[in-house]
Amino acid sequence: MGGYCQVTGKKPVSGNNVSHANNKTRRRFLPNLQRKRYFLPDENRWITLSVSTHGMKIIDKKGLARVVAAMREAGEKL
Repeated sequence: MGGYCQVTGKKPVSGNNVSHANNKTRRRFLPNLQRKRYFLPDENRWITLSVSTHGMKIIDKKGLARVVAAMREAGEKL
């Protein structure tokens, strides 16, 4: 899986682990990425996307065709 969501653009961010003694060590906050296959009826083919769970909700709300069109407009290769 890639390190970012193809729909929302979410990627890992960095921060600190903070212990009870207030010691700070660096850590990464990773997006909740899932590899998901979607069927594109317009093109009669399956596409596999690396999407966050928030990206899945966006696809459910707007529809796959609109999301894919926006991704292509932004330069994402599918």
